[in-house]
Amino acid sequence: MPNPFFKNAGPFNIEKLLKKTNIENKENFKKDKINNVTDLVSATKKDLTFFHSKNYSSLASKTEASYCVTLENLSHFLPKTCNKIIVKNVLLTMAKITKEFYPKSIVDEFDETAKDISKTSFKKKVKCGNNVLIGKNVKIGKNCLIGHNTIIEKNVIIGSNCSIGSNVIIRNTIIRDNVSILDGCVIGKKGFGFFPNKDKNIRYPHIGIVVINDNCEIGCGSTIDRGSLSNTIIGKNTYLDNQVHIAHNNKIGDNCIIAGQVGFAGSSTLGNNVMIGGQAGVSGHLKVGNNVQIGGGSGVIKDIPDNTKVMGYPAKNLREFIKDNR
Repeated sequence: MPNPFFKNAGPFNIEKLLKKTNIENKENFKKDKINNVTDLVSATKKDLTFFHSKNYSSLASKTEASYCVTLENLSHFLPKTCNKIIVKNVLLTMAKITKEFYPKSIVDEFDETAKDISKTSFKKKVKCGNNVLIGKNVKIGKNCLIGHNTIIEKNVIIGSNCSIGSNVIIRNTIIRDNVSILDGCVIGKKGFGFFPNKDKNIRYPHIGIVVINDNCEIGCGSTIDRGSLSNTIIGKNTYLDNQVHIAHNNKIGDNCIIAGQVGFAGSSTLGNNVMIGGQAGVSGHLKVGNNVQIGGGSGVIKDIPDNTKVMGYPAKNLREFIKDNR
Protein backbone atom coordinates (compact mmCIF):
# COMPACT_ATOMS: atom_id res chain seq x y z
CA MET A 1 0.00 0.00 0.00
CA PRO A 2 1.30 3.51 -0.74
CA ASN A 3 2.42 5.62 2.19
CA PRO A 4 -0.52 7.85 3.16
CA PHE A 5 1.58 10.19 5.30
CA PHE A 6 4.88 11.35 3.80
CA LYS A 7 4.47 13.90 1.01
CA ASN A 8 6.00 12.84 -2.30
CA ALA A 9 7.99 15.65 -3.96
CA GLY A 10 7.90 13.88 -7.36
CA PRO A 11 7.48 13.21 -10.17
CA PHE A 12 11.04 13.72 -11.41
CA ASN A 13 12.58 13.47 -14.86
CA ILE A 14 14.86 10.44 -14.66
CA GLU A 15 17.87 12.15 -16.27
CA LYS A 16 17.57 15.22 -14.06
CA LEU A 17 17.07 13.02 -10.97
CA LEU A 18 20.28 11.08 -11.61
CA LYS A 19 22.21 14.25 -12.34
CA LYS A 20 20.88 15.93 -9.19
CA THR A 21 21.99 13.02 -7.02
CA ASN A 22 25.42 12.78 -8.76
CA ILE A 23 24.72 9.29 -10.11
CA GLU A 24 26.75 8.46 -13.19
CA ASN A 25 24.90 6.45 -15.79
CA LYS A 26 26.10 5.37 -19.24
CA GLU A 27 22.63 4.77 -20.66
CA ASN A 28 20.76 7.45 -22.55
CA PHE A 29 17.34 7.10 -21.00
CA LYS A 30 14.21 8.58 -22.45
CA LYS A 31 12.96 11.70 -20.75
CA ASP A 32 10.62 9.62 -18.57
CA LYS A 33 9.07 10.93 -15.42
CA ILE A 34 9.36 8.78 -12.31
CA ASN A 35 6.44 9.05 -9.91
CA ASN A 36 7.78 7.21 -6.89
CA VAL A 37 10.45 4.98 -5.31
CA THR A 38 9.36 1.68 -3.81
CA ASP A 39 10.28 -1.99 -3.36
CA LEU A 40 10.41 -4.63 -6.10
CA VAL A 41 6.97 -6.07 -5.32
CA SER A 42 5.02 -2.83 -4.92
CA ALA A 43 6.57 -1.05 -7.91
CA THR A 44 4.37 -0.27 -10.90
CA LYS A 45 5.10 1.45 -14.22
CA LYS A 46 6.62 4.91 -13.73
CA ASP A 47 8.22 3.76 -10.43
CA LEU A 48 11.89 3.30 -9.58
CA THR A 49 13.02 0.39 -7.42
CA PHE A 50 16.28 -1.31 -6.34
CA PHE A 51 17.80 -4.80 -6.44
CA HIS A 52 20.92 -5.39 -4.37
CA SER A 53 20.99 -9.08 -3.43
CA LYS A 54 20.62 -12.36 -5.31
CA ASN A 55 18.25 -13.44 -2.53
CA TYR A 56 15.61 -11.28 -4.22
CA SER A 57 16.19 -12.52 -7.78
CA SER A 58 12.75 -14.15 -8.08
CA LEU A 59 11.09 -10.88 -7.08
CA ALA A 60 13.34 -8.88 -9.37
CA SER A 61 12.39 -11.00 -12.37
CA LYS A 62 8.72 -10.06 -11.89
CA THR A 63 9.01 -6.39 -11.01
CA GLU A 64 6.93 -3.94 -13.02
CA ALA A 65 9.17 -0.97 -12.25
CA SER A 66 10.32 1.16 -15.18
CA TYR A 67 13.75 1.69 -13.62
CA CYS A 68 15.86 -0.31 -11.18
CA VAL A 69 19.06 0.63 -9.37
CA THR A 70 21.21 -2.49 -9.28
CA LEU A 71 24.67 -4.04 -9.64
CA GLU A 72 26.17 -5.14 -12.94
CA ASN A 73 26.23 -8.82 -11.93
CA LEU A 74 22.53 -8.77 -10.96
CA SER A 75 21.11 -6.86 -13.90
CA HIS A 76 20.36 -9.98 -15.98
CA PHE A 77 17.69 -11.06 -13.46
CA LEU A 78 15.55 -8.04 -14.27
CA PRO A 79 12.90 -8.10 -17.03
CA LYS A 80 13.65 -6.44 -20.37
CA THR A 81 10.94 -3.86 -19.71
CA CYS A 82 12.93 -2.53 -16.74
CA ASN A 83 15.72 -0.03 -17.40
CA LYS A 84 18.85 -0.81 -15.39
CA ILE A 85 20.75 1.89 -13.51
CA ILE A 86 24.09 0.24 -12.77
CA VAL A 87 25.91 1.53 -9.68
CA LYS A 88 28.62 0.35 -7.28
CA ASN A 89 26.59 0.84 -4.08
CA VAL A 90 22.86 0.22 -4.52
CA LEU A 91 21.67 1.18 -1.04
CA LEU A 92 23.70 4.36 -0.83
CA THR A 93 22.38 5.39 -4.24
CA MET A 94 18.80 4.66 -3.17
CA ALA A 95 19.28 6.73 -0.03
CA LYS A 96 20.14 9.74 -2.19
CA ILE A 97 17.22 9.18 -4.56
CA THR A 98 14.67 8.51 -1.81
CA LYS A 99 15.71 11.68 -0.01
CA GLU A 100 14.82 13.67 -3.15
CA PHE A 101 11.32 12.17 -3.25
CA TYR A 102 10.73 12.37 0.53
CA PRO A 103 12.98 15.09 1.99
CA LYS A 104 11.23 15.09 5.39
CA SER A 105 11.63 11.36 6.03
CA ILE A 106 15.20 11.56 7.36
CA VAL A 107 14.53 13.21 10.73
CA ASP A 108 12.22 12.18 13.56
CA GLU A 109 12.11 15.24 15.76
CA PHE A 110 9.32 15.67 18.31
CA ASP A 111 5.95 16.62 16.88
CA GLU A 112 5.44 20.36 17.29
CA THR A 113 1.80 20.03 16.18
CA ALA A 114 0.85 17.89 19.20
CA LYS A 115 -1.52 19.56 21.65
CA ASP A 116 -3.38 18.51 24.77
CA ILE A 117 -6.33 16.30 23.92
CA SER A 118 -8.62 18.70 25.80
CA LYS A 119 -7.98 21.22 23.02
CA THR A 120 -8.90 18.82 20.21
CA SER A 121 -12.07 17.30 18.80
CA PHE A 122 -11.26 14.04 20.61
CA LYS A 123 -11.89 15.43 24.11
CA LYS A 124 -15.44 14.02 24.25
CA LYS A 125 -14.85 10.96 22.07
CA VAL A 126 -11.92 9.31 23.86
CA LYS A 127 -11.57 8.22 27.48
CA CYS A 128 -8.05 9.17 28.52
CA GLY A 129 -5.67 9.86 31.39
CA ASN A 130 -3.74 13.03 32.17
CA ASN A 131 -1.32 14.82 29.85
CA VAL A 132 -2.35 13.11 26.61
CA LEU A 133 -1.12 14.88 23.46
CA ILE A 134 -2.53 14.53 19.94
CA GLY A 135 -0.82 15.65 16.70
CA LYS A 136 -2.21 16.65 13.31
CA ASN A 137 -3.76 14.19 10.87
CA VAL A 138 -4.85 11.76 13.60
CA LYS A 139 -8.01 9.65 13.44
CA ILE A 140 -9.36 7.63 16.40
CA GLY A 141 -12.29 5.22 16.26
CA LYS A 142 -15.02 4.50 18.81
CA ASN A 143 -14.60 3.18 22.36
CA CYS A 144 -10.85 3.82 22.64
CA LEU A 145 -8.81 4.33 25.81
CA ILE A 146 -5.54 6.28 26.09
CA GLY A 147 -3.38 6.22 29.25
CA HIS A 148 -1.43 8.94 31.05
CA ASN A 149 1.43 10.84 29.38
CA THR A 150 0.87 9.24 25.98
CA ILE A 151 1.63 11.08 22.73
CA ILE A 152 -0.22 10.20 19.55
CA GLU A 153 1.95 12.15 17.13
CA LYS A 154 0.98 13.25 13.64
CA ASN A 155 -0.06 10.77 10.97
CA VAL A 156 -1.74 8.04 13.02
CA ILE A 157 -4.97 6.15 12.41
CA ILE A 158 -6.43 4.16 15.32
CA GLY A 159 -9.44 1.89 14.84
CA SER A 160 -12.29 1.17 17.23
CA ASN A 161 -12.14 -0.57 20.62
CA CYS A 162 -8.41 0.02 21.03
CA SER A 163 -6.53 0.45 24.30
CA ILE A 164 -3.37 2.57 24.27
CA GLY A 165 -1.41 2.45 27.55
CA SER A 166 0.51 5.11 29.44
CA ASN A 167 3.83 6.62 28.29
CA VAL A 168 3.33 5.44 24.73
CA ILE A 169 4.57 7.28 21.61
CA ILE A 170 3.01 6.50 18.22
CA ARG A 171 3.57 8.10 14.80
CA ASN A 172 3.31 7.09 11.13
CA THR A 173 1.14 4.12 12.08
CA ILE A 174 -2.18 2.52 11.18
CA ILE A 175 -3.75 0.51 13.99
CA ARG A 176 -6.80 -1.61 13.16
CA ASP A 177 -9.67 -2.55 15.52
CA ASN A 178 -9.43 -4.24 18.94
CA VAL A 179 -5.71 -3.64 19.43
CA SER A 180 -3.99 -3.20 22.81
CA ILE A 181 -0.75 -1.24 23.02
CA LEU A 182 0.64 -1.63 26.55
CA ASP A 183 2.65 0.91 28.56
CA GLY A 184 5.93 2.35 27.33
CA CYS A 185 5.80 1.33 23.66
CA VAL A 186 7.35 3.37 20.85
CA ILE A 187 5.80 2.68 17.45
CA GLY A 188 6.44 4.19 14.05
CA LYS A 189 9.76 5.95 14.60
CA LYS A 190 12.51 5.63 11.99
CA GLY A 191 14.54 2.44 11.87
CA PHE A 192 18.27 1.88 12.35
CA GLY A 193 19.25 2.45 8.74
CA PHE A 194 22.47 4.23 7.90
CA PHE A 195 25.77 3.84 6.05
CA PRO A 196 28.93 4.08 8.18
CA ASN A 197 31.21 6.91 7.15
CA LYS A 198 34.43 8.05 8.76
CA ASP A 199 33.35 11.70 8.85
CA LYS A 200 29.57 11.49 9.14
CA ASN A 201 27.25 8.50 8.94
CA ILE A 202 24.68 8.74 6.13
CA ARG A 203 21.07 8.16 7.14
CA TYR A 204 18.70 6.11 4.97
CA PRO A 205 15.23 7.69 4.63
CA HIS A 206 12.39 5.65 6.13
CA ILE A 207 9.24 6.42 4.17
CA GLY A 208 7.23 3.35 5.19
CA ILE A 209 4.76 3.05 8.04
CA VAL A 210 3.72 0.52 10.68
CA VAL A 211 0.48 -1.42 10.20
CA ILE A 212 -0.90 -3.33 13.20
CA ASN A 213 -3.87 -5.48 12.23
CA ASP A 214 -6.98 -6.49 14.19
CA ASN A 215 -6.93 -8.12 17.63
CA CYS A 216 -3.21 -7.69 18.36
CA GLU A 217 -1.49 -7.00 21.67
CA ILE A 218 1.86 -5.22 21.87
CA GLY A 219 3.60 -5.75 25.23
CA CYS A 220 5.13 -3.15 27.53
CA GLY A 221 8.29 -1.40 26.35
CA SER A 222 8.18 -2.85 22.84
CA THR A 223 9.53 -0.93 19.85
CA ILE A 224 8.26 -1.29 16.28
CA ASP A 225 10.14 0.70 13.62
CA ARG A 226 8.41 1.95 10.50
CA GLY A 227 9.53 0.60 7.13
CA SER A 228 12.16 2.07 4.85
CA LEU A 229 10.64 1.61 1.38
CA SER A 230 8.00 -0.97 2.31
CA ASN A 231 5.89 -1.17 5.50
CA THR A 232 6.42 -2.95 8.80
CA ILE A 233 3.35 -5.16 9.30
CA ILE A 234 1.96 -7.08 12.29
CA GLY A 235 -0.63 -9.70 11.33
CA LYS A 236 -4.04 -10.30 12.90
CA ASN A 237 -4.30 -11.79 16.39
CA THR A 238 -0.54 -11.64 16.96
CA TYR A 239 0.69 -11.10 20.53
CA LEU A 240 4.02 -9.56 21.48
CA ASP A 241 5.34 -9.92 25.02
CA ASN A 242 7.26 -7.14 26.79
CA GLN A 243 10.42 -5.54 25.34
CA VAL A 244 10.17 -6.99 21.85
CA HIS A 245 11.99 -5.08 19.10
CA ILE A 246 10.79 -5.28 15.50
CA ALA A 247 13.01 -3.44 13.03
CA HIS A 248 12.02 -1.82 9.73
CA ASN A 249 10.26 -3.74 6.94
CA ASN A 250 9.51 -6.88 8.96
CA LYS A 251 6.32 -8.73 8.07
CA ILE A 252 4.88 -10.72 11.00
CA GLY A 253 2.08 -13.15 10.12
CA ASP A 254 -1.28 -13.87 11.75
CA ASN A 255 -1.71 -15.66 15.10
CA CYS A 256 1.94 -15.39 16.11
CA ILE A 257 3.12 -15.45 19.73
CA ILE A 258 6.44 -13.74 20.45
CA ALA A 259 7.86 -13.87 23.98
CA GLY A 260 9.82 -11.19 25.83
CA GLN A 261 13.07 -9.62 24.61
CA VAL A 262 12.91 -11.18 21.15
CA GLY A 263 14.65 -9.05 18.52
CA PHE A 264 14.17 -8.90 14.76
CA ALA A 265 16.68 -7.35 12.38
CA GLY A 266 15.24 -5.66 9.29
CA SER A 267 13.29 -7.06 6.34
CA SER A 268 12.49 -10.57 7.54
CA THR A 269 9.16 -12.31 7.01
CA LEU A 270 7.35 -14.57 9.47
CA GLY A 271 4.52 -16.87 8.41
CA ASN A 272 1.33 -17.55 10.35
CA ASN A 273 1.12 -19.35 13.70
CA VAL A 274 4.78 -18.81 14.57
CA MET A 275 5.82 -19.15 18.22
CA ILE A 276 9.12 -17.67 19.45
CA GLY A 277 10.57 -18.14 22.94
CA GLY A 278 12.12 -15.35 25.00
CA GLN A 279 15.41 -13.67 24.07
CA ALA A 280 15.61 -15.26 20.61
CA GLY A 281 17.02 -13.26 17.72
CA VAL A 282 16.05 -13.30 14.05
CA SER A 283 18.58 -11.93 11.54
CA GLY A 284 17.60 -9.72 8.63
CA HIS A 285 16.29 -10.65 5.16
CA LEU A 286 15.13 -14.11 6.23
CA LYS A 287 11.94 -16.09 5.67
CA VAL A 288 10.40 -18.06 8.53
CA GLY A 289 7.58 -20.34 7.41
CA ASN A 290 4.15 -21.14 8.83
CA ASN A 291 3.66 -23.10 12.07
CA VAL A 292 7.31 -22.69 13.08
CA GLN A 293 8.42 -22.90 16.72
CA ILE A 294 11.70 -21.23 17.77
CA GLY A 295 13.12 -22.02 21.19
CA GLY A 296 14.08 -19.32 23.68
CA GLY A 297 17.57 -17.86 23.29
CA SER A 298 17.95 -19.16 19.74
CA GLY A 299 19.73 -17.31 16.96
CA VAL A 300 18.02 -17.60 13.57
CA ILE A 301 20.50 -16.85 10.78
CA LYS A 302 18.94 -18.69 7.83
CA ASP A 303 15.47 -19.40 6.43
CA ILE A 304 13.24 -21.86 8.29
CA PRO A 305 10.71 -23.99 6.36
CA ASP A 306 7.09 -24.57 7.37
CA ASN A 307 6.15 -26.83 10.30
CA THR A 308 9.65 -26.82 11.84
CA LYS A 309 10.86 -26.66 15.44
CA VAL A 310 14.31 -25.16 15.96
CA MET A 311 16.58 -24.18 18.85
CA GLY A 312 20.14 -23.08 19.57
CA TYR A 313 22.71 -20.88 17.86
CA PRO A 314 22.70 -21.15 14.98
CA ALA A 315 19.12 -22.38 15.23
CA LYS A 316 18.81 -25.99 14.07
CA ASN A 317 16.14 -28.68 14.02
CA LEU A 318 15.05 -29.43 17.60
CA ARG A 319 15.94 -33.14 17.34
CA GLU A 320 19.46 -32.26 16.20
CA PHE A 321 19.79 -29.73 19.00
CA ILE A 322 18.75 -32.25 21.66
CA LYS A 323 21.08 -34.90 20.19
CA ASP A 324 24.04 -32.49 20.15
CA ASN A 325 23.45 -31.36 23.72
CA ARG A 326 22.96 -34.63 25.55
